[in-house]
Amino acid sequence: MAAAEEASRPFAGLSDVSISEDIPVEGDISVPVGSSRRDDEFSTLDEPVKETILRDLRAVGNKFIHVLYPKRSSALLRDWDLWGPLLLCVTLALLLQGGAADSDDQGGPQFAEVFVIVWFGSIIITLNSKLLGGTISFFQSLCVLGYCIMPLTVAMAVCRIVLISGSGNVSFAVRLVVVTVSFGWSTFASTAFLADSQPPNRKALVVYPVFLFYFVIGWMILTFSPSQ
Repeated sequence: MAAAEEASRPFAGLSDVSISEDIPVEGDISVPVGSSRRDDEFSTLDEPVKETILRDLRAVGNKFIHVLYPKRSSALLRDWDLWGPLLLCVTLALLLQGGAADSDDQGGPQFAEVFVIVWFGSIIITLNSKLLGGTISFFQSLCVLGYCIMPLTVAMAVCRIVLISGSGNVSFAVRLVVVTVSFGWSTFASTAFLADSQPPNRKALVVYPVFLFYFVIGWMILTFSPSQ
């Protein structure tokens, strides 16, 4: 009993505490009106599926436009996605199907092989960029490298059309020009987006793997010949 009385002794005076009438105990909690509006504006929980798909398609289309007119822009880096690179990779793999090397079992570019070359090459370049001190994230680099395959994918479509008329010297010359221009376009576009994220004294070490990556894809396109 004595121990209980000593334990309650520090709280003995609390019953005598009274709140003065001069001290206000009421108040209102004001919530900024703009914050709720801002949350509603960026909330997509109640957005229809159709609007979500159209919004994503518009975003992908805008990134394609940035690749067509390459300039130092943060559009591909700020709003990165992998839908565009996936679409381009699938399209390129489908266009490279049905080559003469495939029918002879000489290791032509099969669908899975194109996927491995594109994605594994992009990952290696991204890791190289990060190890050299790049400031962009892993998926931002994959987004840029994937979207910049678009000129080479267009070149593959043009080469398929040219090959319909034959595979002579004139056809090879036309395909060589188309692939060379597309290769330069892809390399320039990717370096335009990635240049500012690399240390100034290491940009050449970053550009060389990008050059090699698009060169391999361009060589696959140039040496493609349809099976008879």
